[in-house]
Amino acid sequence: MEEPLVRYDAADGIAVITIDRPAKRNALSVQVCDQLEAAWQRFAASDGDRVAILTATGDEIFTAGADLNAPPPEFWKAVPGIGVPVPKPVIAAVAGLVIGGGVSMTMMCDLCVAAENTRFVYPEARVGVALGMISAVAARMPHKIAMELMLLGEPIDARRAHEVGFVNRIVPVGEQLAAAQQMGRTLAASAPLVLSMLKEMVGETLPTSPVEAMYAARRRVARVLDSADAKEGLAAFREKRPPRYTGH
Repeated sequence: MEEPLVRYDAADGIAVITIDRPAKRNALSVQVCDQLEAAWQRFAASDGDRVAILTATGDEIFTAGADLNAPPPEFWKAVPGIGVPVPKPVIAAVAGLVIGGGVSMTMMCDLCVAAENTRFVYPEARVGVALGMISAVAARMPHKIAMELMLLGEPIDARRAHEVGFVNRIVPVGEQLAAAQQMGRTLAASAPLVLSMLKEMVGETLPTSPVEAMYAARRRVARVLDSADAKEGLAAFREKRPPRYTGH
């Protein structure tokens, strides 16, 4: 049985999705990314869960980014709105260091509550490996600040992130989840059709990076290749019979 590295706790219309790998600085391994993808799928499909909060165990590090001992080749599948279409609101509740892929995940959340000790760091230019998803941050903060984050790799603290519109609220360390839950209660009590419509319209208004478009295409193709119909078509060919497609 796969070790649970991502928790999904739901109550009162709010799903709290927690990266729970503190011994490894909440690094994003293949297993963590697979479990995050499953959590987003569960949230998107749920009738009762109206808002999600993405957080992590501990107040010193939200995530160290990709696990460089076993880099996840399909990290993009773990990102809400990239790997899994998520039509409902998502709030990031972060504290401490938010590194690499953690910045990308925060970027794709609709709202962000940050503890006072939060620092966003994107070091991939120094590491020598990058998939380019972070380029979408230029649509979510001023251009030169985005370039500073990506190219220089220097930390942007919570105050500056708030000043440039990347963070909604700054709270004392340890209070980020409670503040996000307060937001979540407001959203859970709001009209879900209005929230999803506005989120969809904003998504259509924001510029789409080439990497976002590439992953969206890969997601559509994967839906076909992984379908029961694809398996049925190949089986029918081998068995020399007419296929029985179901649209699933």
